[in-house]
Amino acid sequence: MTSRILGSTDCLPRDHEHASLVGRLWQPEVGPTPVAVHQGGLHDLSRIAPTTSQLFERPQLATEIQGALAAGSLPRIAELDAVLANCDESGRDTGRPWLLAPCDLQAIKASGVTFVASLLERVIEEQSRGDSTKAEGIRAALGGVLGDNLAGIVPGSAQAAKVKEVLIAQGAWSQYLEVGIGPDAEIFTKAPVLSAVGFGADIGIHSGSVWNNPEPEVVLAVDSQGRTVGAALGNDVNLRDFEGRSALLLGKAKDNNASCAIGPFVRLFDAHFGIDEVRRITVGLRVEGPGDGFVLEGASSLAQISRDPLDLVSQAIGPHHAYPDGLMLFLGTMFAPTQDRHGPGQGFTHVVGDRVRISAPELGALDNRVLHSDQAARWSFGIGALMRNLAGRGLL
Repeated sequence: MTSRILGSTDCLPRDHEHASLVGRLWQPEVGPTPVAVHQGGLHDLSRIAPTTSQLFERPQLATEIQGALAAGSLPRIAELDAVLANCDESGRDTGRPWLLAPCDLQAIKASGVTFVASLLERVIEEQSRGDSTKAEGIRAALGGVLGDNLAGIVPGSAQAAKVKEVLIAQGAWSQYLEVGIGPDAEIFTKAPVLSAVGFGADIGIHSGSVWNNPEPEVVLAVDSQGRTVGAALGNDVNLRDFEGRSALLLGKAKDNNASCAIGPFVRLFDAHFGIDEVRRITVGLRVEGPGDGFVLEGASSLAQISRDPLDLVSQAIGPHHAYPDGLMLFLGTMFAPTQDRHGPGQGFTHVVGDRVRISAPELGALDNRVLHSDQAARWSFGIGALMRNLAGRGLL
C-alpha cells in the first residue's frame, strides 16, 4: 500500500511555482487564518481580509497577493511541510497548526447528475430502492433500454425533450433523468456553512449505511456576484442506499457530520489558470483499504460533463438565488464505483479506515480517512464562534 500523501511535492499542483494558492490554517491559541502558499511557507492574509469569503470578493486578488508577497508585507507564519505533516487527524498534535477547508462563510452547494455515467447510477439506486444486490441486474436492463442514447445530449435541448418522451413511453423515466437531461440542473445544499473538513481530516459516513462511496469532484469558489474566482478539490461523500430509498433522504445521505471535504487549497484564477483549464481537468481517485490490500482507482474527466461549469454557476446564483458571502460549488462526478468489494454483485462500499485520495495535476491532492460520522470529530466551530474569534483578534 502506498503511503499517505503528506508532503508538498504530492499535495500541491504540478506547476505550483506558478499557482496562486489560498487556504485556511488553524493556529492553536489564535484560530483560523487565511493564508497564501509561497516558497514553502504559509503567509498570513488576514491583513487583506479576515475570511476567505471576503478575500474572494476582492478584484484581481491573485495579483494583489503576489504584489504583497513581493513587498514582504504578508508575514510568514508557518512552514508548509510541517503543517502538512500535522494534518493527519489520526495522529495530529493539536498544539501545532494544521489545514482547514479553504472556505469559511461561503454556502456549500453541489451539482448532481452532471455526467451520463453517474446519471445512470442514480437511476439504478432509485430503481433498486437502495439495495446494492439488485444493482447489477438493473444496470444490465437499463443498458438494454438506454444504451448510449444519452451520450452527447445537450440538457434542455429539443433532442433531450424527444428522448424524454421515448423514455416515458418505455417506462424508464426517472427524476434523475429529469435533472440529467432536462433544462434545470440539480443544485442542492451539500453542507452547512463552516462544516467542511480539510486535507488530512477524517470524513464521515452514516453508521447505518451499507452502500456508499466517495465522489471526487472539482469545487468552484464563487463570489457574491456570481464571479468564479478559483477551484479546489472536493469529496461529496454519498450514501447510495439512503438516497436510493428516497430522494427525500438527501439530507441524511449527504449532510452528515464530516461528510464534506474540500482542499487542500483554492487555486485562484490568474494568467496561468482559469475556467478553460478547469474544463480540461481529470480528477483521479484512489481508495486504499485499512490493511486488507483493497485498492480502488478511477478517474472523472470534466471534458465529459453534460453541463458547462459556468452554466452550473449561473443556475446556482443569480436573480433567484443570492449568497452574500459567496459559495463553493461542487461540479458533480462521473465516477460511481461498481467494483465488487465484499462479494460478487455487491459492488463497492466504504469500510471504516479507508484512505481516500482525490487528485488532479492542476489542483494537487486531497487526502482523508473514512470513519462513521458519529465517530469523526464533531463539528463545533460555527459562525458564532468565528465571529467571536475574529472580534477578539481585532479583525472585525
